[in-house]
Amino acid sequence: MPDTTLLIEMIILIMVIGAFAGVLAGLLGVGGGIVLVPAFFYAFQTLGYGGPELMQICLATSLATIIVTSLRSVHSHNKKGAVDWAILRTWAPGIVIGAIIGMLVVAQLRTAVLQGIFGGLALVVGTYMAVGKASWRLGPMMPQGGVRAVLSPAVGFLSVLMGIGGGSFGVPLMSLFNVPIHRAVATAAGFGVLIAVPSVIGFLLVDTPDNSPLLTVGAVNLPTFVIVIAMTLLTAPLGVKLAHSMDPKPLKRVFAVFLILVALNMLRKSLGY
Repeated sequence: MPDTTLLIEMIILIMVIGAFAGVLAGLLGVGGGIVLVPAFFYAFQTLGYGGPELMQICLATSLATIIVTSLRSVHSHNKKGAVDWAILRTWAPGIVIGAIIGMLVVAQLRTAVLQGIFGGLALVVGTYMAVGKASWRLGPMMPQGGVRAVLSPAVGFLSVLMGIGGGSFGVPLMSLFNVPIHRAVATAAGFGVLIAVPSVIGFLLVDTPDNSPLLTVGAVNLPTFVIVIAMTLLTAPLGVKLAHSMDPKPLKRVFAVFLILVALNMLRKSLGY
C-alpha cells in the first residue's frame, strides 16, 4: 500500500505545478513542458524519489500531458483557420521519425546526462526568448527538400530530449522562415501532437524504473498526468485573461531570465555540484 501522507503531498505539489504551468501557458504562450519537466524533477526529488532514470519519468510524463493540450489547441486554432496544414503534412514524417529516435535515446540515458541536455537546450531557448526579435528572418518561406529533411527530425528529436511539444522550437523556426506568428503558434500545436504521441507510446512500453513515483506505467506517471491536465485546463483561461489585460512582452523577458536560471541549475546538477 502506498504511504497516504506521501500520496497527499504528491497530489498537492502536482496540483500547484499544473496550475502554474496552465497560467504561464495562457499568459505567455509558453509550452507546458519547459516548465513541467524541471518542476516534476524537483517535486519528485522532494518527495524522496530518485535514481538514474528519474529524468526519464519527468520527460515522458510531460510529453503525455502535451498530447491532450496540443490536441485541444489544434482544435481551437483550426476553428479559426489558423493551422497551416500544408506545413504540418510535409513536416510530419520527419518530426515523427525524430521523436521516435529521441525516445529511444532518452530510454538509454541516465538522469545526469538528461539534466545536462535539458539544461543546455533550455539555455538556448531562454536566450532566444530574451534577445530574439520578431523581425529576424532566415528565409522567405519554409525550407523544403534536403533542408526540411534535416530540420524536421531535429525538431522532433530535440523536443523529446526536453520533454516538450512543438512550441519552443517550432514557433521560432517558422517565424524565422516568414510564417506569421499566429499561424506559427497554431501549426506548432500540431507539431506537439506529432512529437508526443509516438514518443509516449514508446515510453509506456519501457521497463518501469526502480524507485519510481507511485502508479508509474513504463516511464509515465499516471496520477501526475491526470492532475496536471485537470489543473492546466482550469488555469489556462485565467492566463489568457491576464494576457489581454496586460502587456505580456516584459513578462516574457522575465520568464526568459527565469528559464535561463533553471537551465543553469540543471547544468550544475548534471555536473554533480
